[in-house]
Amino acid sequence: MEDGALVAFNSAVDAVECAISLQEELARDQEELPSGEPIVLRIGINLADVVIEGDDLLGDGVYVAARLEASAEPGGICIADAVHRQLGGKCRTAFLDGGEISLKNIVRPVHVWHSGMRQ
Repeated sequence: MEDGALVAFNSAVDAVECAISLQEELARDQEELPSGEPIVLRIGINLADVVIEGDDLLGDGVYVAARLEASAEPGGICIADAVHRQLGGKCRTAFLDGGEISLKNIVRPVHVWHSGMRQ
């Protein structure tokens, strides 16, 4: 995936908690480095079926997640509405309603939520 990573989780809550922890740890690590170009991640999370082919994850769910990642703010997390509904208050970070957006090469608009995390 070039400079990205793709990870499948059995739980939307676990995926979001992992993303939050990753962003928090990366931000802490950046504080300890000399000034310069920080490493900043954008994370997109979708809830959908995926096809596993060898070491590859494929399917519309993967494509939407990649587009959500591109829609996330630097240092932030962008999740699909289906993920947000699964959280049900079980998450330690609030997400702000981003409304419906059009994603490149995705036919239908996707309702998104953004974390308040920023770098």
